[in-house]
Amino acid sequence: MTLGNKNLNNQHDPIFGLFRIIDVVLISLAFFLSGYIYDVEANESYVFQLTLTIIFYLVIAESIKLYQPIKIGKFFNRIVQVVSVVLLAFMLAISSMFLSKVSEDFSRVFMVLWLVQVLFYLVLWRLTYRAIRKKRFKQGIGSRKSIIIGCNQLGVMFKGEIDRHIEHGVKFCGFYDDRPFKRLSDDLCDSKHLKGTVGDALKVAQKGEIDRVYICLPLKAEERIQDVILKLSDSTVDVMVVPDLFLSSLMSGNISQVGQFDTISVFEAPLLGINGFFKRVFDVVFSIFVLVFLSPVFLAIALAVKLSSPGPVLFRQDRYGLNGQKISVHKFRSMTVMENSDKVVQAKKGDVRITKVGAFLRRTSLDELPQFWDALMGRMSVVGPRPHAVAHNEEYRKLVDYYMLRHQVKPGITGWAQINGWRGETDTLDKMEKRIEYDLDYIRHWNLWFDIKIVFLTVFKGFINKNAY
Repeated sequence: MTLGNKNLNNQHDPIFGLFRIIDVVLISLAFFLSGYIYDVEANESYVFQLTLTIIFYLVIAESIKLYQPIKIGKFFNRIVQVVSVVLLAFMLAISSMFLSKVSEDFSRVFMVLWLVQVLFYLVLWRLTYRAIRKKRFKQGIGSRKSIIIGCNQLGVMFKGEIDRHIEHGVKFCGFYDDRPFKRLSDDLCDSKHLKGTVGDALKVAQKGEIDRVYICLPLKAEERIQDVILKLSDSTVDVMVVPDLFLSSLMSGNISQVGQFDTISVFEAPLLGINGFFKRVFDVVFSIFVLVFLSPVFLAIALAVKLSSPGPVLFRQDRYGLNGQKISVHKFRSMTVMENSDKVVQAKKGDVRITKVGAFLRRTSLDELPQFWDALMGRMSVVGPRPHAVAHNEEYRKLVDYYMLRHQVKPGITGWAQINGWRGETDTLDKMEKRIEYDLDYIRHWNLWFDIKIVFLTVFKGFINKNAY
């Protein structure tokens, strides 16, 4: 069954098991070649470092889903992911050397040579694999001959995806529909693509003339779908159902089992188990780094706030956090008032409540730096949907569909909506709807690499924004 935005290719393609083996072999090969080139003996300490680096690499790779099928049109992103995983793995390995006070026993030239070779080999072999795979599919080698049952809007849209992305190795061989051609819309299905009835589809499947059948019938035709599936069981073709129901609303689209029953997750928190662990480690490490590295900036801002206007340095306000639980978050005070009531008026352009220092802090997002302490304490995350005032939450949860789903993860200091320009005042409903759209898109596609990408983009796009008053 294809669900949500899953790719056309197999989610459990055994090639990705081979990817792991090839990566480990190439990392090891680069290690021994570096030792040969620089004349370094691979003693016990060096081999231990190799093992540690491979472990770091595989753990990080799994956490960002490096070995899952690539999304359509995202090959360059996958290359960036590979480079990022390699660099992070080497950083952790070198850090472990430093903390264990053995870094002086290792050659710096050797480590750099090893790193450069690993980056080169891992990127090169993926480029080569992609080029060969694409060429073979263009030639029709290895592609899966497929038909679509249902010449309707869903079926035609699905065919469009097949035609646009030959790299998935799906070769379209025709539509099959019981309705006569004169009843089909001209802009949906032409005669050259309509090959026959559903009965004809069953015949070509049984003859072994095709490899795969995609059923694009509406789910309300449950009995019809079950009948087609039952008849297709008398063949060896792969059968896939393409559902037409609530696809844009699926938060994960995973299939699980409860006893003998299959369930499809419509709304499900993505940060369970190992995913939550990795995100928490990232939050702690990054927050400590910011709090230590930017401590002089914290001190300078605190002095500026204190000297510029009467009142405390920090402003604490109630927000909704994970699972809709009320939390307190901190900011450098940027106004002359301390609003934390059932009615909070959002800051507007030229707002007289904003101090001169506060205007600069809000425009550059520096007023939010204390929230790294909130992230360190576990109330917030470095990346996630921005927390709204409780009063705004209560207002918009009644107006925006799926609004409360943003609380399936911890609120963040920066987020996907913010770096795409949806921050600041939400004076119209469509602005809030757009922000929620990006928040849910973040939750739906979360992985550790997505967090790293958002943090990186925040440096260039998230700090200063024309909509921040």
